[in-house]
Amino acid sequence: MVREELYITVPSLFRCPISLDVMKSPVSLCTGVTYDRSSIQHWLESGHDTCPATNQPLPSKDFVPNLTLHRLINLWIHSSASSSRAATGASSSPSPSSSGSTPLPLLPPVILTSEIRQLVSGIAREPHAAGLDGFEKVAEFASYSEENRRFLANLHDSVEAILRVLVREGERVEVLESALWILDLILLENGVRERILRLIFRTDYERCFDSILLVLRKGTLRSKIQSSRILEMIASNPDSRRTIGEKDAILSVLVHLLRTETDETLTETILSCLISFSVTRSIKVQLIQLGIVFVLSRILSDPKTTGPAAERALKMVHLVSALAEGREAISEDPRCALAVLDRLVKVRAAAKEEGLAVLWSMCCAYRDERVKEMIAKGNGVTKLLVVMQSEGDGVVVKKMCMELVKKLRRGVAMADPSSSSSSSRYGGLGSLETKTTHIRPY
Repeated sequence: MVREELYITVPSLFRCPISLDVMKSPVSLCTGVTYDRSSIQHWLESGHDTCPATNQPLPSKDFVPNLTLHRLINLWIHSSASSSRAATGASSSPSPSSSGSTPLPLLPPVILTSEIRQLVSGIAREPHAAGLDGFEKVAEFASYSEENRRFLANLHDSVEAILRVLVREGERVEVLESALWILDLILLENGVRERILRLIFRTDYERCFDSILLVLRKGTLRSKIQSSRILEMIASNPDSRRTIGEKDAILSVLVHLLRTETDETLTETILSCLISFSVTRSIKVQLIQLGIVFVLSRILSDPKTTGPAAERALKMVHLVSALAEGREAISEDPRCALAVLDRLVKVRAAAKEEGLAVLWSMCCAYRDERVKEMIAKGNGVTKLLVVMQSEGDGVVVKKMCMELVKKLRRGVAMADPSSSSSSSRYGGLGSLETKTTHIRPY
């Protein structure tokens, strides 16, 4: 006799708002709404840029695993499965008569460490045989908890096995994305960074960069962010930085993403990556030639750019302004100096000092008349006075502001010494004492 299927009531919290099924891998958007990973990935990759449940525009399409809900669902599954086994052994079983009832979901159990050990061992032995399902299972395991990430990082040959997949020729983008996701998850675990750096520049592992480039070009938003974080880690090593600097395609793709993508998390991550690269003159020159100053001007001018992304953009402008080529690019872009000026009152002290150093070097040290004129026309003196009066700013910030005010007033006086409107145009500074010492902020 065939037993009837047991039906139970599913808590609404456990259902995906899109598929209405119990979530296998719950992830949360920036709106706070949680969906099943496969459902929301399909929604976002179909071109939507809103939260399906709230219809809010998404400033970021990134999502994070909802580990608490994942645990609750798994506890409920195992508890329900136990109840199911007990109930089906009885003489009668409940029927699916009430609304809101559903068959007991056939979800996979919690992934066991023994299964992960076997999967990693199989990837290490035969990387060509590793499939997408296996990689996604390892990634899901690592995303579940810090203990899981530590376990995976400590497995013998785990990092080596993942890197072997990245050097496979003709591998599917989805598999490469899963491999990079795993690396990104365990990147901060003890010893992982050193193992990656030790291996990635060996001749038999250098194709890793080709795989990272492919993901940056064709991957999802999340995988582009993860790839950028991995590149930033690699760039933290001086020898690695020089090698990457020789790979023009990497810098070109990163600048192209800054130019074409609007996601703020991706912008912030790529800028952090480029800052790590921009230690040598040769790399900064490459970035200037790729049009980084124009891109930074657009980012700083965009009112949607906030917080860390704006501060990293200011730091990047400061780095390229150390070169004559960078100062020329800043001078030729009418938006750049104005965008830097407008950001000064909206950022933290370190970024404020870097932004002021750019303006100071252009106007005071190198006496760029085009930049002085742009700042003057942008009500620069008034804005600099506001920065000077900000509480908590250091002595260097205030002195650079005063030097700039002095330089701008002098430029106006020389341009039109008889003008009676010059004081009113620049905030009524006719009687302001501007005696300062000469400042060199570098």
